[in-house]
Amino acid sequence: MRVLLCEDDDQLARGLSRALKHAGHRVTRAADVAEALACIRDEVPELALVDMSLPDGLGTQIIAKLRQHPAVGIIVVSAHGREQDRIAGLRAGADDYVTKPFSVAELLVRIEGLARRTREMRRYTSTAGSPVIEVGMLRLDTETRTATITADVGATPTAQTLTQKEFEILRLLAARAGQPVTREDLLDRVWESSVETGTRSLDTHMATLRSKLGDTVTITTLRGVGYSLTVPANPNGPT
Repeated sequence: MRVLLCEDDDQLARGLSRALKHAGHRVTRAADVAEALACIRDEVPELALVDMSLPDGLGTQIIAKLRQHPAVGIIVVSAHGREQDRIAGLRAGADDYVTKPFSVAELLVRIEGLARRTREMRRYTSTAGSPVIEVGMLRLDTETRTATITADVGATPTAQTLTQKEFEILRLLAARAGQPVTREDLLDRVWESSVETGTRSLDTHMATLRSKLGDTVTITTLRGVGYSLTVPANPNGPT
């Protein structure tokens, strides 16, 4: 994996770089926010390890930039282990939070787990393919995280305002249009939480998403399984 290591401690950075390279990863190290943002402009990583306190700013600036690319896994590696610090990092968009000092072996296991969860997402947003997913009149740009609908051929696309979770739900459904997507898969990838925690929220988001999309596409409930996204036979006709 392409790993971006954002760490200003040279000794720690060297040790982590050696461990990551030994595990088969390709590592780019950035010592501050400006350098990290420049690295992201040059090449978007598949995974990033981000210190929250850097010489020229906060790791949240880097996380915000990386979250423009949904397939990137983000782990905060910080000396600040208070509950409010962990919550701030996760709310900023990190997938996981590790407090210094930590076990390198445990960190590598966490990286493996996060890589498994983002592997399919990376496949759909790979640089070898297109970051754009089109299903009928619906067009999703996974890099700019925008959704547009073109009602008729030649018409000007209309932008749809979606929340982050609505976009992620729609992206997963659109990437596998015509195929079933289980509730468990949606909960794991969008909420990264237990079924008990996210299931009612999923139902609410799904209802809102259907309302916003109207007749553009059909999100079918597959009882006992999950959902499937399809294009209506006549999108401009009655449902």
